[in-house]
Amino acid sequence: MNINDVAAALMFLGVVAYAILGGADFGSGVWDLFAGDARRGAHLRSQIDRSIGPVWEANHVWLIYILVFMWTGFPTAFGAMMETLFVPWLLVGLGIVLRGGAFAFRKYSGSVREARLHGIVFATSSIVTPFFLGMIAGAIASGQVPADGGGDLWRSWTGPTSWVGGALAVLTVSFLAATFLAADAERGGRHELAETIGGRAWWTGLVTGAVALVAAVAIEIDPDAQTLADGLHSRGLPLVIGSAIAGIATLALLRRRRWALARVTAVGAVGAIVVGWGVAQYDWILVDAITIDEAAGARPTMIGLVIVFVAAAVTAVPAMIWLFLLVSQDEWQVESADTH
Repeated sequence: MNINDVAAALMFLGVVAYAILGGADFGSGVWDLFAGDARRGAHLRSQIDRSIGPVWEANHVWLIYILVFMWTGFPTAFGAMMETLFVPWLLVGLGIVLRGGAFAFRKYSGSVREARLHGIVFATSSIVTPFFLGMIAGAIASGQVPADGGGDLWRSWTGPTSWVGGALAVLTVSFLAATFLAADAERGGRHELAETIGGRAWWTGLVTGAVALVAAVAIEIDPDAQTLADGLHSRGLPLVIGSAIAGIATLALLRRRRWALARVTAVGAVGAIVVGWGVAQYDWILVDAITIDEAAGARPTMIGLVIVFVAAAVTAVPAMIWLFLLVSQDEWQVESADTH
C-alpha cells in the first residue's frame, strides 16, 4: 500500500462516516414525512428535533471532507465525476440546502400552515438527496464515468444499478434513522414512541434486505457492473456476508425490543456493506476508467492530506464525539426533569 492508497482509504473513511451519520440524519427526515398530521405526529417530530437538532450540521461535515479530499488528492477523477454527473450532484446540493433551511425555519414559523410547508420541504429533500447520492454511487460503481468526463449527462446515472442504488440508499437511511430514534426515545423514557418507531424499523429493515437482494441481482445482470460484481464475489464477499449477519441480528434485536443494541448492529450492517463496496471496487476510483494511482495528485499533496487528516483526528474528531455525548446526556436530563 503506497501513499495514494492511504489517502484514498482515508477519503473512503469519510464515505462510511457520512453513510452512517448523514444517513441517519436523512432518514429522520423520511420519518418526519410519514409521522402524520400535526397532532398525531407531534411526539415523533419532537423526538426527531431532539435527536438531530444539535448535530445535523456536524453530520454533513463528512460530505465536505469527502469532496475536499477528492478534488485536492484526486483532481482528475473529481473533474470527470463532476462533469459527467453534474445533474444528480446539482440535485443533491439543492436538496441539502433546501433541507437545512427548512429544518431551521420550521422552528420559527409564525403559523401551523407555515410550519407544515417547511416540514414538507424538509422531509421531501430528505428523500430526494440520499436517492440521488445512491444514483451517483451506482453510476460510479457501474463504470459510467469515463476518464475524460465526457459521459452522457443523463444515461450515465439512470442505469439499473443507479436506480437500485438510489432506492437502497433511501431505505437504508430510513432503517438507520428508525433504529436510532427508537433507542433515543427509549433512553428518554418515551417507551410508547420507542415501540412505534422500533416496529417501523423492523419492517423497514425487512424491506431493505429484500431490496438488497434485488440489488445483488441487478449488479449481476448489468453488463456495465461486472467489475463490481467480480469484486463482490471475491474481496468484498466476507463484508457482504458480515453485513447480512449484522442485519439479521438487528431485526432479531428489534423484535426483542433491544433498541440500543439494535442501533449498534444496524451501524455494523450499513458500515460493512459500504466498506464491502469500496473493497470490491479497489483499486479503481472510477470503475473501469481511472485507478487510484492514475488519479492521484503530486506526492507532496498526498502526504499533506495524510498530515491534515492526522491533525483533524486529534482535534476535530474528539470534539464531534464530545458533542454527541453532550447531546445524549442533555436529552436524558431533559426527559428526567419532565418525568419528575
